[in-house]
Amino acid sequence: MKPLEQLLRPNIKDLKPYSSARDEYSGEAAVFLDANENPFNAPYNRYPDPYQRELKSHIAGIKNIPPEKIFLGNGSDEAIDIVLRAFCEPGIDNIVSIAPTYGMYQVAADINNIEVRKAFLTSDFQLDPQAVLNQVDEHTKIIFLCSPNNPTGNCFRDRDVLEVLKGFDGIVVMDEAYIDFAPEKSWLPRLNDWPGLIILQTFSKAWGMAGIRLGMAFANKQIINTFSKIKYPYNINILTQKTALDFITQKHTQMQAWVKEILSEKKILTNALKQLPFVQHIFPSDANFLLIKTQNPKKIYNFLVEKKIIVRDRSSVALCEGCLRITVGTPRENRTLISALKMF
Repeated sequence: MKPLEQLLRPNIKDLKPYSSARDEYSGEAAVFLDANENPFNAPYNRYPDPYQRELKSHIAGIKNIPPEKIFLGNGSDEAIDIVLRAFCEPGIDNIVSIAPTYGMYQVAADINNIEVRKAFLTSDFQLDPQAVLNQVDEHTKIIFLCSPNNPTGNCFRDRDVLEVLKGFDGIVVMDEAYIDFAPEKSWLPRLNDWPGLIILQTFSKAWGMAGIRLGMAFANKQIINTFSKIKYPYNINILTQKTALDFITQKHTQMQAWVKEILSEKKILTNALKQLPFVQHIFPSDANFLLIKTQNPKKIYNFLVEKKIIVRDRSSVALCEGCLRITVGTPRENRTLISALKMF
């Protein structure tokens, strides 16, 4: 990786962050009179810890990553946006993304006026490292990879990811939102080997907490410190911090049980879908969803909507022509879906 100072936007490198009352004093006190808070309605009258120290400490124990290498955002989307704001000069720099993949990389880049260069996956949805590196020029600051990938569901081969990491001297973002469902291992243990690597994970999928909007970014300390300078002071509210903390300290085994059941249900759902005559192909999945190819995706989608069953029509996405994306639900939800499809 190039020195961080060369990759950062000049204004970000020189940025002086806002100093909140909780930056200047974060310990215990008998009387807080420093932040113009209402003295009533504890604990919600107090601003939350801007650095989420207690929560990060517990996440560090689960992920085996030091707290100083963890950034928490309002969903992974905040981390995606902050990566772009930290490294890409609007109207000048660009990013490279694969196609098809998670749409927020494009949306966040468009909002920040950053060009997106796309490298298509292979016909079996694998990463083509040379195609990715061929899109890189002198203004490319970031490469976004998503593994397991959305909407294709598959993990990328380690050797292909390594080729990208070795061939690019900028920032590589590895989005692992679905990694808890995958047989492949996370790249977190290799974080120290690649100073330009940023790994995204989330509480929205395996942890079942999409509603609290909490995403995680893991990177070297310099990058995390930069993110902390850019973020708004109290980006993670007290309710989100408390909910996440309560869950990971008391119900970690519950998450693992959910993952086990979802993977079991995925096999059952896969076998049931294979029996339907209009399902042409079910792509291999390392996530909690299936991508299926059909002859009439829009017709099937509309039929299911009439039955109040909502799947995702991905037929207009590059390389996903004819495809629907189906999330694995509860046993009852999956049976309802199959029963409806049998009537199509």
